[in-house]
Amino acid sequence: MSYGNMRDALKQYSQVKVRSGVEGATPHRLIQMLMEGALEKMQLAKANLERGNKAEKARHIDWALSIIDGLQSSLDMEKGGQIAANLDALYDYMQRQLVMANLDNDVAKLDEVSNLLLEIKTAWDAVPAVLKQQEAAGAQAATAAVNHAAAG
Repeated sequence: MSYGNMRDALKQYSQVKVRSGVEGATPHRLIQMLMEGALEKMQLAKANLERGNKAEKARHIDWALSIIDGLQSSLDMEKGGQIAANLDALYDYMQRQLVMANLDNDVAKLDEVSNLLLEIKTAWDAVPAVLKQQEAAGAQAATAAVNHAAAG
């Protein structure tokens, strides 16, 4: 198998892997995947900028912008309240910074947006554990209430 064929096969495998990962993913995991994708695209943009490949830098920044736009449009402003409003403003800021990073070839702006998104992702990654703790605390409270009622 030639290098080109191997590269094409790996690309196809990667696409199948991503597709199957998306099909079985929870909504929480889909958001994680989007954040991971945006972070990866910003890293690729930075690497291409550092190598002087401005066309590839721009392509990866555009891709990151699209992903962040998807994250922003997935916000439920009604249910999310102030948190959703804050994220909406932050995603808007990130998009503006990425546009400026692209226009100015500014690595610092790419790093800033990456760091902001990483902070959001870290909090998002912690959500299942927090929910599990709250669920356990709620179950303990319910058990205590039942035991108290049975004793009384």
